[in-house]
Amino acid sequence: MSEAAYVDRLAAELEQEFQEKSVIAFVAETVAGATLGAVPPVPGYFKRVRELCDRHGVLLILDEVMCGMGRCGTLWAFEQEGIVPDLVAIAKGLGAGYQPIGALMVSKGIADTIQGGSGFFQHGHTYIGHAAACAGALAVQKRLHEDGVLARVAPLGRSLEKKLKEAFDDHPHVGDIRGRGLFWALELVEDRATKKPFDPELRVHARVKREALEAGLLCYPMGGTVDGVQGDHVLVAPPFIAAEAQLDELVDKLATAIALREPLPAG
Repeated sequence: MSEAAYVDRLAAELEQEFQEKSVIAFVAETVAGATLGAVPPVPGYFKRVRELCDRHGVLLILDEVMCGMGRCGTLWAFEQEGIVPDLVAIAKGLGAGYQPIGALMVSKGIADTIQGGSGFFQHGHTYIGHAAACAGALAVQKRLHEDGVLARVAPLGRSLEKKLKEAFDDHPHVGDIRGRGLFWALELVEDRATKKPFDPELRVHARVKREALEAGLLCYPMGGTVDGVQGDHVLVAPPFIAAEAQLDELVDKLATAIALREPLPAG
């Protein structure tokens, strides 16, 4: 199936759901994170979703907690899809780990509707508007935009992609290398040709995590990639200030982790 045909199929499935059910919102990660492992959308997919949401009066809500705030090479991951959501959730990179902070951004149309209606938006939690967290996030945004840190992500991402593919394109247990910007993952499989996943009882992702830590690499392995039970992947997301030599170090240590001291089953 071509990518265009796949988008047509997904759009037809979504429109059928909109026609058969009462739907208030469609929620998705712009680039899928922990559960699938840095999976970018098929080209044209989100434009079709945006069109369908507009036609049926459905809100489009994007989750960019992992993939947003520059991680994929632009401040918003959705910029590269040529669309704008009605609401978008952000966190993680918003404060770059210096302070825990998250936010929900809403479009002017949503804000105007609330203000022109009841004017009441019941939300909030104990530490909402935390001054230190907001100051930390503001400092991070200044570094991103005024100090040129954001501009480093796309070229570094292209370099990381090249290094990962040179190292793992022919690896017998790497079924896919995917990502965007500084947000990449390897899908680990028993058989490269068929993409057959490992037996979940082997807990390959957990073994890779243990080996990576011993090699001095923090990465993000997860299981259940395929269907919530089967499938393993390992996600890497180096800092925006990484140097080329550190990307080389990342790839070398990832290779050590995937090799494993206890050999994996032959594909």
